[in-house]
Amino acid sequence: MIIAHVSDTHLDGGPRALRRTRLVFEHLRRCAVDVVLVTGDLADHGTADEYAAVRAELVADVPVLMLPGNHDDRAAYRTALLGGSGDAPINQAVRVGGALFALCDSTVPGQAYGVLGAATLDWLRTVLAGADCPVLIGLHHHPIPLHNPLVDGIGLRDADDFAAVVRDSPAVAAILCGHAHAGAAGTFAGRPLLAAPGVVSTTRLPWTTGETLTWANTADLDGPPGVAFHVLTPGGDITTHFRTVQE
Repeated sequence: MIIAHVSDTHLDGGPRALRRTRLVFEHLRRCAVDVVLVTGDLADHGTADEYAAVRAELVADVPVLMLPGNHDDRAAYRTALLGGSGDAPINQAVRVGGALFALCDSTVPGQAYGVLGAATLDWLRTVLAGADCPVLIGLHHHPIPLHNPLVDGIGLRDADDFAAVVRDSPAVAAILCGHAHAGAAGTFAGRPLLAAPGVVSTTRLPWTTGETLTWANTADLDGPPGVAFHVLTPGGDITTHFRTVQE
C-alpha cells in the first residue's frame, strides 16, 4: 500500500500557496498511490474562502484524508469539509484498503502548540481496541523533539499520555504528523514517527546556518515543496521515501 503524505498547504487566498499546492497535487495525481494524507494546516486563517480552495485543490482519484492543524478553525473546517457543525475535536477513523487511519485532532483553539486531551485519547483507545489491521495514527503536532528549538516549543504537550496509548496497542504501525514544515523520521513509543515536509515552505535547521533563527527568518520560501511516500506492508512494516516536487 502506498500512502502519499503531505502537510501544511496554508491556503490563504494568495497565489503562492495556491501554486505550490497545485504543483504537489498535480504530481500526486500522476503517481500510483492508494491514498493521500494531509496532516493539517490546510488553511492559513480558517476562513470559508480558504476552505473552498481546500475543497477545490486537495483532490485526487484516490481517497484524500485530512485532519486539522493549529491554523485551521474547527467550526469552519467541519462546516466546509464535513458538512456538520460545532467546534468539538475532529477525530475520524477511516479504513482504506488494508489499513486503518486514526486521524486525531491535536489542536488547541487559539494556540500554536498541541494537546490531544483525555477525550481524544479515550476515542483513540477505542479505535485501537477494535482494529483488525495495521493502524496509522495521524495528527498535526509532533510528539517527539525534532531538535529545532522554534518548532519544538510548539509541539504536542501531552506526548507522555499519547505514548501510553500507543504502547498498549500492537496494531499501531506508525505515527504520521506535520506542523514542522520539514520531513523527519524518529521513534515514538517504540513505533516509527514520520513527519511530512511542508508544502508552503521548509523550516531551516539551526545547524545548517550561522544565523540565529527566529520566526521571521526560519522559513525557506524558495526551496521546492516536499512529499513523503510511505510503503506499508500487510504485516504493518513501513518504509518511507522523501521527495521534492520540482516545477
